[in-house]
Amino acid sequence: MTHVDLSRCAVAGLGVTGRAVANALIERGSQVVLLDDRPSATAMSGLAAGLEVFDSSKSADLERALSGVTSLSVGPGVSARHNIYKIAASKGLPVVSELDLAAMWDSRPCAAVTGTNGKTTVTGLVTAMLLQSNIEAVAAGNTDIPLVEALSMRDPIPEVFVVEASSFRLHNVELFRPRVAAWLNFAPDHLDWHGDLESYANSKKKIWEQQKTDDITILPYGDEFINSMYKGAASQLLTFGPGGDVSVQGSHIVDRDEKIVAIQKMPLRRPHDLLNACAAVAIAREMGAKAQAVESVLINFSGLSHRLEFVARTGGINFFNDSKATTPHATVAALKGFEDAVLIVGGRNKAIEFTPLLGAISNVGAVVCIGETADLLVSLFSPHVPALKASSMREAVNVAAAMAQDLSGSVLLSPACASFDWYPGYQARGDDFKKAVKQRSMGQGQDD
Repeated sequence: MTHVDLSRCAVAGLGVTGRAVANALIERGSQVVLLDDRPSATAMSGLAAGLEVFDSSKSADLERALSGVTSLSVGPGVSARHNIYKIAASKGLPVVSELDLAAMWDSRPCAAVTGTNGKTTVTGLVTAMLLQSNIEAVAAGNTDIPLVEALSMRDPIPEVFVVEASSFRLHNVELFRPRVAAWLNFAPDHLDWHGDLESYANSKKKIWEQQKTDDITILPYGDEFINSMYKGAASQLLTFGPGGDVSVQGSHIVDRDEKIVAIQKMPLRRPHDLLNACAAVAIAREMGAKAQAVESVLINFSGLSHRLEFVARTGGINFFNDSKATTPHATVAALKGFEDAVLIVGGRNKAIEFTPLLGAISNVGAVVCIGETADLLVSLFSPHVPALKASSMREAVNVAAAMAQDLSGSVLLSPACASFDWYPGYQARGDDFKKAVKQRSMGQGQDD
């Protein structure tokens, strides 16, 4: 893809990114046709009136919508297995991603971060490190601000972008070339969207495929799978983690023999916190961050909401909210920091295997299972630890608290699943957990 005709572009998937893409295209003179599986007033909010809208769940509408356009942009919420791809291919339509549009329109440098877990935390850390270094940086992509929207920010004008690049956003990439590209880790996820593990991995590796010899790729040292995917890439390689270029050595995080921060000064220093910190240091330093600024951010960072967030201590029990953990890999990482925790787990399955959760069974004292996968998870855990089912978050919190009294006194919500069975997103799930904990602390949450 060297040139894409955007004169009349179809935009599919009217979530936050799709709407931002549509508006950015219109601002640049394109005619836009809109498609969504559930076209509604909500989907159309924030868009210009009078635009053509088609129902992409219907083949006839798809045929009509794509017959008169020159290109197609597909939002990250539209599955790679959606019928729109087959119809677009039959018509020879180029499919252009949001990240490719940004690359076509803007040449400011980007750092891009992908991985099954830790993307949001690392993106936030890198952005803060750059800002602390007096570099105007904006976190974009799989955040509150799509990259095409961030391009138009004026107060202040961004100098660099730190792009959280999910596999959904990378799936159609052919032009996007980050100055620094980082792949943090890899575990099965989103197989319901991609169809299989190979497609998921191939989407991830697009983060470096357009890089040149003067660009940097950052990978976890010793990860055989990710490093095998990197073979043949043109970029320069930098590694993080034990044995890597940026790693924990003794009492410090060290960047190629330069001590960056004393571990003891960091509020968050569990194993996965240190890996995230090492990755952030590597990315930020390559993007121009100063060592003193990097240290300052790490000693003042106490975590993000819904990511191993301490909620409260009540009735002798500590409650932690890790609602962002939507894969077994993320939940296992969280459990490594606990001893005999009562785990609240479950939700909507993404066609991934749950047996890896047993890799942290020594850190689990009991389990409360919720959501669509509750019965499956009870069957998985019950041969090893007490496992019960709860029909609401309030019930889960109460049952878990009762079980924790006889264990280490910690309750961890770390679902290992998507939230879309009970909630519109992981934030709502985490908020409901915090609400149930608060009600319990006030004597309102316990069952009669």
